[in-house]
Amino acid sequence: MIKFLFKLFSTFPLPVLHVLGAWLGWTVYGLSASYRRKIDVHSKIACPNDEKLRLRAVYGSVKHAGMALLELPFLWGLSTQKGAAACTEISGWDVMERAHAKGKGVIFLTPHMGSFESAAQIFSTRAPITVLYRPNRNRELQEIIEGSRARDNVALAPTNLSGVKILLKALKRGEAVGMLPDQVPAWGEGVWAPMFGQPAYTMTLPGRLHQATGAAIVLAVGFRKPNGKGFCLELHEGPESLSPDPVQAATQVNAEMEKLILMRPEQYYWGYERYKAPKGLQEGQQ
Repeated sequence: MIKFLFKLFSTFPLPVLHVLGAWLGWTVYGLSASYRRKIDVHSKIACPNDEKLRLRAVYGSVKHAGMALLELPFLWGLSTQKGAAACTEISGWDVMERAHAKGKGVIFLTPHMGSFESAAQIFSTRAPITVLYRPNRNRELQEIIEGSRARDNVALAPTNLSGVKILLKALKRGEAVGMLPDQVPAWGEGVWAPMFGQPAYTMTLPGRLHQATGAAIVLAVGFRKPNGKGFCLELHEGPESLSPDPVQAATQVNAEMEKLILMRPEQYYWGYERYKAPKGLQEGQQ
């Protein structure tokens, strides 16, 4: 059934999917009190002194969360080349060229915002990229993920030791790897670092990969354009280096994520449980 629905929705034009997605987002927001509470709390943490910005973030996030879900069949159901045609603008490619010229690989970081699925697809039309992902326990969904994401110039690395080895090999070949550093890792795979002034359990992987390879750090976000007109891939300079201290490196990464989020707060997923306790945390360990 899941595969059938994905195949069905993959035939819909992107503007239609985004309209349906916006409706779905508002429906979930209206029906789920816990979801509304998360969005309210998280947006207040990030925008404590700017109510106008906070409301813009909340109302935009609600519809963009639904768009993100329904655009997946479109992006995963197309070839990489056709998916790239949906991207009407790419900015900052010179950032990638300078990073690649160092010859030590590139670590792309993007928060849970916009369309990170489109970002990987668009980038892969110019160079190979290996993307860190969390395997799904549902076998049917996992088959869809593997069959749709891992193709052409996109390789996958699961969030485990074997995945880290895959990322290291890609960087040592001088290639790019991508990850969402605001994804809460399992206990023991991160450190507590501030995010908008609040302690958030943050992965140490970007810092460890940087220290092991000297790879350049680049910030990448695939923003949605209005009215289903596609996506805009933006690349920005990341920090020149990350501290060898895990907490300081995680703090650096979170600060960069904050900058990206506040560029277009309406496309950040404020409903994501960024401040939740990591899996495996025992009482009294925080």
